[in-house]
Amino acid sequence: MNKKLRSNFVRGTSPWAVRRAQWRALGFTDEDMEKPKIAVVNTSSKLAICFSHLDGVAEKVSEAIRAAGGLPLEVRTAAPSDFITSPGRRGGYILSARDLVTNDIEVVVEGAQLDGMVCLTSCDKTVPGHLMAAARLNIPTLMVVCGYQPSGEYKGEHCDIEEVFLAAGHTAAGKLPVEELADMADVSIKGPGVCSGMGTANSMHIATEALGMCLPGTAPVAANSDKMFADVAAAGKRIVEMVEEDLRPRDIMTPEAFSNSAMSVLAVSGSINCIKHLQAVAVEAGMDLNVYDLFDKLSDKVPVLAAVRPNGEDSIEAFEAAGGARAVMKQLGDLVNADAMTVSGKTMGENLVDATVGDQNVIRSRENAFSHTPPIVIVRGSLAPGGAIIKLGISQDRVFEMTGPARAFDTADEALDCIRNKGVKAGEVVVLKGLGLKGGPGMSTASRVVFALDGAGLGEEVAVVSDGQNSGLVNRGLVVGEVEPEAAIGGPLGLVEDGDIISIDARAKTVDLKVSEEELARRRERFQVRTSESGGGWLKIYQETVQPLSSGAVLTKRS
Repeated sequence: MNKKLRSNFVRGTSPWAVRRAQWRALGFTDEDMEKPKIAVVNTSSKLAICFSHLDGVAEKVSEAIRAAGGLPLEVRTAAPSDFITSPGRRGGYILSARDLVTNDIEVVVEGAQLDGMVCLTSCDKTVPGHLMAAARLNIPTLMVVCGYQPSGEYKGEHCDIEEVFLAAGHTAAGKLPVEELADMADVSIKGPGVCSGMGTANSMHIATEALGMCLPGTAPVAANSDKMFADVAAAGKRIVEMVEEDLRPRDIMTPEAFSNSAMSVLAVSGSINCIKHLQAVAVEAGMDLNVYDLFDKLSDKVPVLAAVRPNGEDSIEAFEAAGGARAVMKQLGDLVNADAMTVSGKTMGENLVDATVGDQNVIRSRENAFSHTPPIVIVRGSLAPGGAIIKLGISQDRVFEMTGPARAFDTADEALDCIRNKGVKAGEVVVLKGLGLKGGPGMSTASRVVFALDGAGLGEEVAVVSDGQNSGLVNRGLVVGEVEPEAAIGGPLGLVEDGDIISIDARAKTVDLKVSEEELARRRERFQVRTSESGGGWLKIYQETVQPLSSGAVLTKRS
């Protein structure tokens, strides 16, 4: 190792002496203490199946780092799982945990002045949390994709966590017995890893490879497979080389790389949550880049090339076998920014030279795409002057527009009670207020209301508009989410009353409130900020510091 390492303190100084005392006690040799010191960022947790295997991954990547001449130092962070941490505080711990992970990494890695990071990236919020930390600290960093879980069967049909989540909405609507829901839950997951559909985790893994921040050909991958452990070993070797080369995240995370990443999400009809996460990464990298506008611009150019469940019938296993993210980028052809650098030390174009597509029916060509209609649209209008998002997916016979009277609710529980009691009627627009970043606080999910409407047979008959987020797995019906400005701080959504006419047109990318400016002005005069009680602690800090979605919902203002 020829490069001077920031972790090698001057001999005889206090930092050198006290660290030597600590590390001698850990069994490190003089030789060890001169090596590149690599943080192995591990989000292992026995609370959630998505993280349950990461201790084994940490061990394997540490072995590879040692063999390559580095010193692996395992560190731990929070391990948020949507399905486990969502019950507390109206779901406020879901999105807010992303930034907790980022800051946790900063404290440990920057505090100790380590030389590089390998991030064991798994469930939804750890992927962007790791990328944000990489962008902020700007030390050599490599993301390791830790795999998707195997799914089960129920009554002879495929059954995964998405079916369970959707079925829970049917139970909430009184249409599915609890016993049947329990039976589905018992067989839906057969091993460790992230949700097996094209939800936020797999979408972000693909986006990460397209961004250039994980080794080519590593996303997606079956958890604990031979392929995954081969990728893990390669990552351990490569991160030591990256420290020697001084290849840093901001050398990789260029505007061209973000364009590649956004295209990959659109090409697989990925999770809408990717947009705010990639925006947050751009902000942490100090970039003046509007990711929302980037998606809006690219959505009309990039066709949908893959239809993994729940977008279509293909499995994530079939998608991986067909070539995964690398094959998608290959099929995108000249749309790809080939000169964008990647963690491999090669450009995206160089990485794709020998890429092949294993099944042209699973990952299609642009000419034979599943859809040329944008799967994700950014809508704006008098109800969402700052923008909102609709996930359209690839169905061509879905509802694209609706105009109807509002049914406004201040909480998701109020809406669920109304649905259960058959109070919501076809043709209405359900408005869910106060689920946003500050209103939650932490951005609650509207998905359980969407799924309850589906269970009540109203999925295609009722639209939903909310300042909350939606599950990365699936949206049913015409759902407008992440409305800005949010209701709690006086956005137009907070002024909506029952009976107000709302018009949504996904093709025209508009969402409007048909109420006169004079009437809205009167309502604003009596409007009071209505943020939910944070209860103190982390959510209070988050509520007071979080920036708007247009800034990625980070905790630091744009410089």
